[in-house]
Amino acid sequence: MASSLFWYVREFFRAEWIRKFLFARTAPLVTPPHFRGFPEPTGRTCQHALFCMMACPAPGAIEVVHAGDGWMPKIHKGHCIRCGLCVEACPNGVLKSGRILETMEREGTSLIFSFRIAIDLELCTGCGNCCTACPVNKEADAQMGAGGHSSNDEVIMRVQDGDIVVIHEDKCTGCKTCEASCPNGAIRIARILEGSQEPVPEGVQ
Repeated sequence: MASSLFWYVREFFRAEWIRKFLFARTAPLVTPPHFRGFPEPTGRTCQHALFCMMACPAPGAIEVVHAGDGWMPKIHKGHCIRCGLCVEACPNGVLKSGRILETMEREGTSLIFSFRIAIDLELCTGCGNCCTACPVNKEADAQMGAGGHSSNDEVIMRVQDGDIVVIHEDKCTGCKTCEASCPNGAIRIARILEGSQEPVPEGVQ
């Protein structure tokens, strides 16, 4: 026991050990190039497409607000998970995070949105509230009746034979106004996000 204690004392009091202990230094922190920080504005003009909000998986992390004479995405850092989807979804390059935007522009990648309208026929009563509330429907047929009936084939959906019939799902903008207007929770808008890549010209690395 005494020999072991002597060994430890001798080891800890070596000049080299004392020097390393008293003057310990860590290497300076360097942000790696792949690091994704909180999204920041690039200075480009926001077109208020709201794709950033549609792509964001974290509730309350981003909103597009008035900024002077235009619009600008506002990041709420307490909710943002720094996934970078808002950067990838924006068609105008308004946001940046790490090297995401640079990589997208170099490789010609982007995200494409589409929406799926799902109606639960067991809950739907055919009241037509969703049809009359839909802003795209209002623009296509300003004379749509209170019951959601329409003879216009350019509307997204309408009441036909007592049921909601979806005609142009591709025109859905994902605003979810129909969801909010349905008294029975019978309609849901599913967001579909797909990656796309344009052919890279020959000679471009």
